[in-house]
Amino acid sequence: MPLLAQAVVVLIALLHLWFLVLEMFLWTRPSGRRAFGLTEEFAHQSKVLAANQGLYNGFLAAGLLWGAALGHDGRAIQLFFLACVLVAGLFGGLTATRKVLWIQGLPALVAIVLVLAS
Repeated sequence: MPLLAQAVVVLIALLHLWFLVLEMFLWTRPSGRRAFGLTEEFAHQSKVLAANQGLYNGFLAAGLLWGAALGHDGRAIQLFFLACVLVAGLFGGLTATRKVLWIQGLPALVAIVLVLAS
């Protein structure tokens, strides 16, 4: 179980690194606009806000990787950052699109359960 928990934590970190890339570097490109369903005009207008959001996703990824690197000793760090991801997923699911619940919130919840069980 500990190996599975660590693997899921690292996968969530990688997912958030991908969010960082999408939001900071691909937001105005066709692939980024497609991922978020944006018009070209809106993407250009919101580029700075998206980059800020991407940076925060990078911080979440860094915290998760830090906790994973510490293994069992990093459980508290992992749980803190997973809780942040879960809250962000719940908030995004309620305010942006329900898809955020499944892409961000559910994996965080599963990881929390796995880390607590390990």
